Amino acid sequence: MRKTIMSMAAVACIGAIALLSSCGNNEEAITMDYSTAIIIDVRTTEEFAAGHLDGAVNYNVEDGTLEQALPSLDPNANYVVYCRSGRRSAVAADLMKDNGFTQIADLGSLDDAADTTGFVIING
Repeated sequence: MRKTIMSMAAVACIGAIALLSSCGNNEEAITMDYSTAIIIDVRTTEEFAAGHLDGAVNYNVEDGTLEQALPSLDPNANYVVYCRSGRRSAVAADLMKDNGFTQIADLGSLDDAADTTGFVIING
């Protein structure tokens, strides 16, 4: 019985760690000053036009726009990245880190980014 309880506790801990690491929020997100951050929406131009965070710039991660923009961006600035579900923002954050950017908050989806930063979603 004790062995079963210990196994269940271990599985629960591993699951909690996996859940936390898969979320868009990360340590940078917790400590970042959003008022000074550059907000990057990494979705398509059509998705961006339908609704985005106030003040965001649009660099699509899937068509190479973000990668092309990296040389013109300050690698020491604070960045917030988001997308629709969190998959593309994770790809974007990894790409930025691989290119020397150090202060990146992957906030996952547009709604999560709005909730975390308090920024308004601009529609249409």
